[in-house]
Amino acid sequence: MKAVVTVKLKPGVLDPQGKAIGHALEGLGFQGVTDVRVGKVIELDLHETDPAAAREAAAAMAQRLLANTVIESFDVTLA
Repeated sequence: MKAVVTVKLKPGVLDPQGKAIGHALEGLGFQGVTDVRVGKVIELDLHETDPAAAREAAAAMAQRLLANTVIESFDVTLA
């Protein structure tokens, strides 16, 4: 089973990489972009066959390693 963990900065946390991308897009002529936030997507192939157990395992991995829960939030989806 495949689990997808999406990690994003929490609202209010400064995102210098997002700011740099926003400025670069403006420099390339793309107008109307008011904010850019950068995150990450982590795909996990799990041997688990039970969807609830797979979601729980992926969430535990995100909580302990994949996300810095002080400044980041995460979401787990199954594919």
